[in-house]
Amino acid sequence: MTKILHRTIGTNLPKAVAGQGIYITDSEGRSYIDGSGGAAVSCLGHNHPEVLDAMKAQMGGISYAHTSFFTTDIAEQLAEQLVALAPEGLDYVYLVSGGSEAVEAALKMARQYYVEIGESRRRHIIARRQSYHGNTIGALATGGNAWRREQFKPILPETHHVSPCYAYRDMQACEAPETYAARLAAELEAKIVELGGDKVMAFVAEPVVGATLGAVGPVADYFKRIRKICDKYGILLILDEVMCGMGRIGTIFALEQEGIVPDLVTIAKGLGGGFQPIGAVLLSEKIYRAFAEGSGLFQHGHTYIGHPIAAAAASKVVEIIKRPEMMANVINMGDRLQAGLDAALGQSPYVGDIRGRGLFRGLEIVADKDTKQPFDPARKIHAKIKREAMQRGLICYPMGGTIDGKFGDHVLLAPPYIIQPDQIDMIVDRLAAAIKAAIET
Repeated sequence: MTKILHRTIGTNLPKAVAGQGIYITDSEGRSYIDGSGGAAVSCLGHNHPEVLDAMKAQMGGISYAHTSFFTTDIAEQLAEQLVALAPEGLDYVYLVSGGSEAVEAALKMARQYYVEIGESRRRHIIARRQSYHGNTIGALATGGNAWRREQFKPILPETHHVSPCYAYRDMQACEAPETYAARLAAELEAKIVELGGDKVMAFVAEPVVGATLGAVGPVADYFKRIRKICDKYGILLILDEVMCGMGRIGTIFALEQEGIVPDLVTIAKGLGGGFQPIGAVLLSEKIYRAFAEGSGLFQHGHTYIGHPIAAAAASKVVEIIKRPEMMANVINMGDRLQAGLDAALGQSPYVGDIRGRGLFRGLEIVADKDTKQPFDPARKIHAKIKREAMQRGLICYPMGGTIDGKFGDHVLLAPPYIIQPDQIDMIVDRLAAAIKAAIET
């Protein structure tokens, strides 16, 4: 009997014993295509020799040094790499151990920034409904995932939420994308005015919403409008790229495709590729200067931040994903995945929308394609799809509560960047069969 408190108690999980490339093998010898990279983590697949060699080399030097006493060459190198790849204006890096930690750190940076510059009245955070920013208390409060938040509401700090940019369900039939973007931007501005423009400290958003909505990207000039409103009221813009960043949608940073630069951006998952736990916050010069010329410190920290072996793994991952052929493959295989899904499932009465960018694709599952009516949540269609896919040797990432935390099902795909055409086709075939079996049997 297991002594682990598993995510779901009483389930009989297969035991993963090996990984190679895009495949995971269990203790029974079954092989699975890792079609979601776990949770969009394993961007280079499993057991990548260059990353393993980098980690081993670092182990031969220093494996741990607390950041209140030391820095290390490898942590400094990783920071230099990230700043060099980031859009101009993101000039410094704070290393952490995962996505939730990155979001918590970014929120604290935002608050401390305003304290340092004498605007301590700013305290309100605005984010979007049906978003996800992590599972620690501050990150969970910021996120708009209704199901994850529900039982913890009494202990969550105050945050405020506006509508997501969710065109499939919320853009009106007669509404142009530009008009829809303008409407959403106006909603944000109205919320800022309601709370007090001099009392809001940050707006937080995922450039492409991941686990909660299933690869939902913005329309038209949505983020340019959001950036303009934040600037108008002196509010920091925090973009959460924990799931959609580090090459996942075909550019190293997802924000590059929106033509804006935030004040803070969080990254994790693909940063370490699953080889070690790591995350980071990239911050602007003005935030760094406020700390440096004020208190002289960032009042935050964790034991394992800047971990040398994690930094070595991430440094090699970053080196590999920035190679031109890697992002080209993400784009080309992403196009193939979209085309394959359209061909296999575009006419399915149970697939309402197929969306996403690069190797970050989502399918919204519906009971009625014409009305977009979701399935009864009691049927747990997402869980059935996951089970049917696993039986066919495919790992995908289905979730429920897509629409409001209760209704709606979707499937998220985020395969490794090294994937090849025949493997894309296998994902499509296995997923199509899994969806059919889950609904019709």
